[in-house]
Amino acid sequence: MTSPVMDMETLQASAVIDLDAIRDNVATLRATARTAEVMAVVKADAYSHGLVPVARAALRGGASRVGVAVLDEAFALRAAGITAPVFAWLAAPGAPYQRAIVEDIDLAAHSVGQLHEIAYAAACSGQVARVHLKVDTGMGRGGTAVDDWPALTLRARDLEAEGLLRVEGVWSHLACADEPGSTSIARQLTVFDEALAIAARNGLQPTVRHIANSAGTLSVPQSHYDLVRPGIAIYGVNPMPRELHASMPVLRPAMTLRAHLTQVKRVPAGTPVSYGHTYSTAANTTLAVVPLGYADGIPRSASGAGPVQVNGRRHTVTGRVCMDQFVVDVGNDDVVPGDEIVLFGPGDHGGPTAIDWADAAGTIAYEIFTRIGGRAVRVYTLTGDDDDGTHDDQGNHAGPEDCRR
Repeated sequence: MTSPVMDMETLQASAVIDLDAIRDNVATLRATARTAEVMAVVKADAYSHGLVPVARAALRGGASRVGVAVLDEAFALRAAGITAPVFAWLAAPGAPYQRAIVEDIDLAAHSVGQLHEIAYAAACSGQVARVHLKVDTGMGRGGTAVDDWPALTLRARDLEAEGLLRVEGVWSHLACADEPGSTSIARQLTVFDEALAIAARNGLQPTVRHIANSAGTLSVPQSHYDLVRPGIAIYGVNPMPRELHASMPVLRPAMTLRAHLTQVKRVPAGTPVSYGHTYSTAANTTLAVVPLGYADGIPRSASGAGPVQVNGRRHTVTGRVCMDQFVVDVGNDDVVPGDEIVLFGPGDHGGPTAIDWADAAGTIAYEIFTRIGGRAVRVYTLTGDDDDGTHDDQGNHAGPEDCRR
């Protein structure tokens, strides 16, 4: 959603994205990865933070590549003028591979059939396709089965010899890197090393070998190889158990979800609130209405539990979350319509975080972020006067003033 230039206080609901936090988180991860490159994962509209602004901020922080799931995301990055290597890894048969090759997008291949489809598109385009061959090391999701890996690498070698493609990478994905001590981590790395050895014996020399996600980047240094692929960590969330955070690199959450109260009213004790009357007031109190609901990504499962902060004080969602709004019993606090309410942010001054909401909803922070819909206007903040090419979707420079999408 794009908003005209306006005072932020007039926005009914907004998701404020701190691009400096994105940049600094990537710089932290780059230092953690030491000699490995960083591919910033910006799939799903950069976890709802904004595909193009986040990609630019990540590159400014030291990422050398960006990663997306689907080709439309890769095309959007190219259309925005981003020239860094872009890797897209999720495509069904019939995908527009020829356009992807012409636009210089790296492609994933997990079967001989997919490899042939990419090679055919390369022949039609007259350009060499860059592919990353994926092996399933134990995730049980994407990637070729171990038994089929030798055949895939041999076919890739032949297609390289024909000048149709170049094997840019060999990759996989860790299933349990966020579970310290999981025996699956070592097993997957062993399988990955064996797959790399087979690829080498079959004549392949990939530029990058990669398997580490955010958790691997932060906690499994032996998984770094040539490239790491952090996702949730670049948005400021450490996916490892909380008790380990103090000993790990500090990351700052980049999104603050906020709104302005639309209505405030005094009600007597015994007043039922919201659908189903699952809550009734215990005493004379003040109810405040928040213009965000499950249509905006606020999980209904957090009814009666989601934390918020109003005028510096913590409260909890009262009753059920509705489609477009929810209610907060603020007791005798002095609040008025238009007061700001923060659902989550970096946690400054005791404020709630996306992890707090994930705990309340019985899910993970990834889902909390990616659920946030377009009615919460994205507002981008960026300090400094360096002209790094960061612009909002209307082409306006994103400098010390905030910009909006």
